[in-house]
Amino acid sequence: MVFSRFLAIRKLSFLSFFFVTTTMLIACQETTDLISTSRPDNIKAVSVALLVPKGSNKSGDDVIAESLENSAQLAILESAARGIQITLNVYPTERNPEITKLQAIKAIENGAQVILGPVFTETTRAASLALSSSNVNILSFSNNANVAGGNVFILGPTFPNTANRLTAYANSQGKRNIVIIHENSVAGQAGHHAIDTAAGSAGVNIVGSVTYQQTQTSVISAVSEIEKVTTITNADVLFLTSTSSGALPLFAQLLPEVGVTSANVQYIGLTRWDIPVQTLALSGIQHGWFALPDPIFATNFQARYHDKFGISPHPIGSLAYDGITAIHSLLESGANPRSKAALTQSAGFQGATGLFRLLKDGTNERSLAVATVQDKQVQVIDPAPRFFSNFDS
Repeated sequence: MVFSRFLAIRKLSFLSFFFVTTTMLIACQETTDLISTSRPDNIKAVSVALLVPKGSNKSGDDVIAESLENSAQLAILESAARGIQITLNVYPTERNPEITKLQAIKAIENGAQVILGPVFTETTRAASLALSSSNVNILSFSNNANVAGGNVFILGPTFPNTANRLTAYANSQGKRNIVIIHENSVAGQAGHHAIDTAAGSAGVNIVGSVTYQQTQTSVISAVSEIEKVTTITNADVLFLTSTSSGALPLFAQLLPEVGVTSANVQYIGLTRWDIPVQTLALSGIQHGWFALPDPIFATNFQARYHDKFGISPHPIGSLAYDGITAIHSLLESGANPRSKAALTQSAGFQGATGLFRLLKDGTNERSLAVATVQDKQVQVIDPAPRFFSNFDS
């Protein structure tokens, strides 16, 4: 069995990035929203630059770019209906750090007041370095906390956010002894760290951990070790960081065969178990828990997107909508979207898939629902909160 990379493309963090050698800067493709310019002079307005991976040689990047631009345009149209003018200029980066750097500089020269994007870790770093001496904030679509901070805020969902939600819920259900199952990789180590940190905050215990390599043989060997550790520690939770495109299907098949079942230990997933939908058919994850964005808001956004563009959005397309929504919200309230204090307001913003807020360290917190898999269907067992009760920077 051949395993894919640990994280599916929807996660988009901790991927291996390839530098494209080029001496030619691709000319900026500028597209302005189609909203009528015949508006009263007193309407609040802002210019936003959208950096997308269009034109790269990586499969799927153009699809991501199109979905991000569409989502941003949808948010702009909805903002215009409420008297907020947001002008959007799109800059293709080809997923190339050097091109991204030049495009970010050009965006500022063209009057951009906020940078939305780019997507990947290396291009986000490039944009940050290019604009480090400016006072322009970058709302990146990355979910890699290592690039957050300074003038960079990441919009992508993060491991710590998900781990915090799930460990707190586990504690509320009397599940307090966790064994972490993680791959020996950058992403796996990051997942382990997120769960370990979240457990300390939630008041639950990490009683053991089992590491495996990205091979079938290693996963099979890990199964017996997991059974042993679970029994010795009297664990009541197995927290798995693996994805449906990685080791999850094999664990779901083999762990029940050695007696580690949902009847005696609670399975929890750090990643989405509903994407792709075929994952829900795995017998071993029935009654397991995972976190997901507010289904009500997510479904509503997908319907509006489909009505406008005739297709479904890419899983990360909604992040561009969220960025525009945050800018709109600040303009509508009279705040300056160039202000870090305004961007990190404790109340947060209502995005495409629910409530979110940007934290002072450049990361984010998203309101997540807790779901279970029952009869191969997703069942929400703890709805996503509709407001933030506290604010941690």
